[in-house]
Amino acid sequence: MIAYLWVFLGSAGATFLATPLIRRIAIRVGGIDQPSDRKVHPKATPTMGGIAMWVGLVAGLAISRRLPFFGPMNRGSSEPLAALVTCTLFVVLGAVDDLKGIRALTKLTGQIFIAGVLILMGVQIVYLFFPGHVGIVYVGPDLAVPYTILWVVAIVNAVNLVDGLDGLAAGMVAIAAGSFFVYMVRTPSLFGEASAAALLSCVTAGVCLGFLPWNFHPARIFMGDAGSMLLGMLVAVSTLSGVARNPLPPSGGEFAVIFIPILVPLLVLAVPLLDVLLAVTRRMRRGIGIAHADKEHIHHRLLEIGHGYRQAVLLMYLWSALIAVSGLAVGFIDGRLAAGGVMAAALVLFLVTALPRLADRRGAAEPLPLQTGGNGSAHAPAHRPKHARGKAPEK
Repeated sequence: MIAYLWVFLGSAGATFLATPLIRRIAIRVGGIDQPSDRKVHPKATPTMGGIAMWVGLVAGLAISRRLPFFGPMNRGSSEPLAALVTCTLFVVLGAVDDLKGIRALTKLTGQIFIAGVLILMGVQIVYLFFPGHVGIVYVGPDLAVPYTILWVVAIVNAVNLVDGLDGLAAGMVAIAAGSFFVYMVRTPSLFGEASAAALLSCVTAGVCLGFLPWNFHPARIFMGDAGSMLLGMLVAVSTLSGVARNPLPPSGGEFAVIFIPILVPLLVLAVPLLDVLLAVTRRMRRGIGIAHADKEHIHHRLLEIGHGYRQAVLLMYLWSALIAVSGLAVGFIDGRLAAGGVMAAALVLFLVTALPRLADRRGAAEPLPLQTGGNGSAHAPAHRPKHARGKAPEK
C-alpha cells in the first residue's frame, strides 16, 4: 500500500501543480469555453485541463517505474505503457476539439482508431468469468476485437457526457477509480501483490483529486474533452486489465465469485452509463441525432427540481459512491446486514434527492395565506421565482 500511496501522491501533486500553468497557456492560445444555451456556466472559462491530468499520469507511471514493488508487473504487463500511449492520443484529439471543434463522426472515428491502437499494444478482452460450472471462458479474437472497441468507446463517451457541471466528472471518476482499486487489491494477480489495474486506478484517482480543487464550483478551468476522454480511457484500460485479462478467479464471498467480475465494470460508472442510455433513448424517440447536445442529463434534472449547483454535484457523488460501495459490500460481505444497509442508504439518499420537489408539491397543495396591504385590502403573496431556490440561472 505504501507503493500505491507514493503513486497516488505523485499523480495528484503533479496534476495540482501543472493545472494553473495549463490554465495560463489555454488563455493564451484561445482555449476558452464560452457560455451558450446548451451549457450552465455563466462566464467564459479556460479549458484543456486534461493536459494537466496527462502530466499527472506521466508522473504517476514514472514513479511506479522507480519502485521495486511494481518491477515484475512493469516488465510483464503491457497495460501501463498502452494506457500512456492511448491516453496521449486522446489528449491530442481532445485538445484539438477544445480549440477548434470536431464533428461528432470525426471524433467517433478517432476514438475507434485509438481503441485499435490499444488492441495492437496487446490490451483487449481475453477472458470472461461466469458462475457455476462454466468458470473462466477464453474469448476468441473474432469477438475480442469488436467487444474491446465497443467497451472503450462506451466508457470514453460516458465520462465525456457526464462532464456537465463543475467538478462532476472528476469527482465521480475518482470515486469509481477508488472503488475499483479496493476491488483489485483484493483480487489475485499474475504478478503477485502488484496489479496493473490497481496501479491505473490509483493514478486515475490521483489525477482527479489533483485537478478537483481547480475544477470544483466555481471552476477556474475545465478539463475539456482532452480530460474527459483521458479519464474514460484510464477507466477502460484498468477495467479491461482487471476483469477481462486476468485468468484467475476472483476472491471474496460467494456473491463476489458470482457477480463482481461481471458487474464491477458497470458499477464503476453506473450513473454515467445510465445517463448515456437515457440520452440516446431520448434523442432517438425525438428523431434527432444521438450526438445532439441537450440540457436534459441527470445533473440538469437535479438543477431543475431545485437543487443548487454544488448540491447537484454532491448528490451525484453520493449516488456514485452508494452504487460502487454497494457492489463491494455485496461482493465481500455475505449476509443480510450488508443488503439492509445498502437499501437503507438508498432510501435516505432518494429522499434527499427528491426533497425540493416534494416541498414544492406540499407548498402547492396548501392554500396561500392572505396578507393585508397598507390600504387594508387582502392579497396573496407573489410567487417566488424558481431560480431563487438556488438554481443556477441560464443564459
